[in-house]
Amino acid sequence: MFSGLLIVLLELFIPFGFKANPTVFSQPAKYWTDAAPIGNGRLGAMVWGGVTTEKLQLNHDTLWTGEPGNYTNSSAPAVLSKVRKLVDSGQYSQANAAAFDLSGEHSAIYQPLGDLDLDFTELGESYTSYKRELDLNTACVTVSYSMGDVLYTRQHFSSYPHQSIITKISANKSSSVSFVVSLTSQLHHNVSINSSNQIVLEGTCPSSNETASASDADKKAGIKFSAVLDLQVSNGTVKSSDGKTLKVNNADWVVLVLTAASSFAGPFVRPANSKVDSQWVALRTLDKMKGLSYSDIYQYHLDDYKNLFQRVTLQLGNAVSAVTASKSTENRIKSFKDDEDPSLVELLFHYGRYLLISSSRPGTQISNLQGIWSKDIAPAWDAAPHLNINLQMNYWPALPCNLSECQEPLFDFISSLSVNGSKTAKVNYEANGWVAHQVTDIWAKTSPDRGDPLWALWPMGGAWLCTHLWEHYSYTLDKSFLENTAYPLLEGSASFLLDWLITGSNGYLETNPSTSPEHAFIAPDGKNASVSYSTTMDMAIIREMFVSVISAAEILGKSQTDLVAKIKTALPKLPPYKIARDGTVMEWALDFQDSEIHHRHVSHLFGLFPGHTITPERTPDLCKAVANSLYKRGVEGPGWSTVWKMTLWARLRSSEHAYTMVKHLFDLVDPAHESDYEGGLYSNLFTAHPPFQIDANYGFSAGIAEILVQSTEQELHLLPALPREKWPDGCVKGLKARGMVTVNICWKKGQLHEALVWCNDQNNIERLRYCEQVATVSLLGGKVYRFGADLKCLKTWPLKK
Repeated sequence: MFSGLLIVLLELFIPFGFKANPTVFSQPAKYWTDAAPIGNGRLGAMVWGGVTTEKLQLNHDTLWTGEPGNYTNSSAPAVLSKVRKLVDSGQYSQANAAAFDLSGEHSAIYQPLGDLDLDFTELGESYTSYKRELDLNTACVTVSYSMGDVLYTRQHFSSYPHQSIITKISANKSSSVSFVVSLTSQLHHNVSINSSNQIVLEGTCPSSNETASASDADKKAGIKFSAVLDLQVSNGTVKSSDGKTLKVNNADWVVLVLTAASSFAGPFVRPANSKVDSQWVALRTLDKMKGLSYSDIYQYHLDDYKNLFQRVTLQLGNAVSAVTASKSTENRIKSFKDDEDPSLVELLFHYGRYLLISSSRPGTQISNLQGIWSKDIAPAWDAAPHLNINLQMNYWPALPCNLSECQEPLFDFISSLSVNGSKTAKVNYEANGWVAHQVTDIWAKTSPDRGDPLWALWPMGGAWLCTHLWEHYSYTLDKSFLENTAYPLLEGSASFLLDWLITGSNGYLETNPSTSPEHAFIAPDGKNASVSYSTTMDMAIIREMFVSVISAAEILGKSQTDLVAKIKTALPKLPPYKIARDGTVMEWALDFQDSEIHHRHVSHLFGLFPGHTITPERTPDLCKAVANSLYKRGVEGPGWSTVWKMTLWARLRSSEHAYTMVKHLFDLVDPAHESDYEGGLYSNLFTAHPPFQIDANYGFSAGIAEILVQSTEQELHLLPALPREKWPDGCVKGLKARGMVTVNICWKKGQLHEALVWCNDQNNIERLRYCEQVATVSLLGGKVYRFGADLKCLKTWPLKK
């Protein structure tokens, strides 16, 4: 009955009565990582949910220190020549020391906007029946509690259609809502009340990273920003006694509307030269909502959000019980090691999708190291996007989890990187095309970071990002995107790679210098070093890029260009994967001794995931070496490392090991002692490095999708790594596969029951796979195909538009 009913509903293409269970909090937030995030891609808030006082910690995606920089180093070519000679002579530790002179300037730092504070102390401190929850189905945080016979409710959401944060405060008894509201910021700012009884905050980001010692003049020279808070009050009164705060007395309900803007005019415009009036933009955004009720704004928000969120549903077993749904998420994480509640896995899967929708939308900046949520003027790792795994992982779920629009900021950003990166390539490396390194920022920094080559000297960041361009085409078959957006960027990156490669003594094309991100080896002289040549990750990314360019050129009719000819000549000259003496994938070109066998990065396994040059079908021996590498690395590591290993095991079709990594992530981190942990989850489901990094939230959603569906341009694999004993019955709807294919699957008793597969247009899928079964298929565009457990097509019908 369970599966049959679901299949009927799937056939009708409507949501099958499923709602993501909420994130539940039993008390107000004590730490920032207890607060609940909301966001519209540009404007975010962390809702603390206090009773006597409430705090919404605010962020705007364009608030960063600094200004456009010079991402070139005219002395780099001479240093590069020196480093290469040292590497060629096997003097790796000396090459490492010399490579420090290739480093550039530090990246800019993401800045918090400020705080919206509500003071309810005059209502008293005694309360009962407290509840706070983040409903992923509505992207709304609700806080409720009782004081005496009055039930108070606060609702918070961040609207993408109206670019604002909305809060409604109400009570079940008239004239019961009274509070003081204020806006503050850690940055240089001033606050005033305008003629419309609105609170206006105006501030400036520092123009340099030296925030602690910066002069007032320097603090005023960076990106300017404004926030405007408007109050809509039913009955009651509003007044200001100090010209900075507003006091609401005896209202029935109050709606607070906050808009914000900055003077940021793009990565190539200095803040001092910006013509953008941030206060005017914030007020204009507010004016566009005139005449709209709270219900109107909320409905616009729901329609927009649900159009994205409801595309995918997941059920790993029976529906969540009322008892489970009412338990705090914190307690559910604590008990997961014992009960292994599959509904909590569902929740974390949907939470990653929710965070991507909330932090990356068309027209916004990319999701940074913390999404858009950060409370500190000096956040961990500056909250700067890192290109050696973190930024890429942020966008792993976009395509398989049916949120391709959320990638648009990434493509805009890659385009900006190509502009600065062409200067870096030309000056630093005397190369054509464009390059980007390990860390970047809102100014599209492309030079190496300042410091140790261990992390700073890694010119593969841009090339890895470019693989996302081809992946987008593979999923969407959008030829216009491929021709107008993707291919010019792919061409530029490939041009740099061709110039970066040099012929080595063994006849192979090499990268020199080369590092495996953030990992060191023990050089022959017994010293730790990170700089050598032709690391496995370098070659895996280059191989992936070259194959993508060739494929794209064939589609666009550009196969006869000089660039493609050079790539075809270079491709067979790239050094092959090697297996080390211990049976693992060799991480460096030579079988160096590993300085840290449990290192958090698994860069040398890129070819399996997110790459495609290692597969169980084509390279079984390499897959065995990948498995040995994963055994060697172990299960411990930061959250993002955990989910990368999870996706790798899923690609190996190892359900047991993939599930081990799933389970490993469910470890509750105590924010007061977070240094005692590695990986894990905070009470609000943010993933921990620790401290907080958002990449594992996104990576987890992508990993679950990979467990359930894998694809190539020609093949679709159903339930490739399903942990059948842990999730014996389930259903997933709306996952995407390459070839513009949508997939719905139901399984019971650990076995495939039925699947629906369809696409809007012609695709290249030739094979359908489940376990050891392989079926030859031809999927016509505009038709729905129902397959049974034996992969036989049971029925087809026209796709409803």
